[in-house]
Amino acid sequence: MMGRPFRDAASVRPGYWFRPKRFGFGAKPVTWQGWAATLLFGAAAGLIVNFATHRDRLWLVLLVPLIVAFLWLVAVKTDGEWRFRWGGDT
Repeated sequence: MMGRPFRDAASVRPGYWFRPKRFGFGAKPVTWQGWAATLLFGAAAGLIVNFATHRDRLWLVLLVPLIVAFLWLVAVKTDGEWRFRWGGDT
């Protein structure tokens, strides 16, 4: 079957939202919860940057805990370890 490798590559064990990237370092969202968390993070970061540019630059301080919290969530919800990959090993 043609679609099976793609479906298997995007599957994760129950309870996990992200899977390690095939090339490079990091993880990518593969479930709706992972995509929702990623979109929510992007929207919150965008709002903070918007407030910082139109009001006070002190708003940028809020980006640090937001980024740390998102990275922690991705690390906890990734089905596998974070390490550099070069395609062949999954």
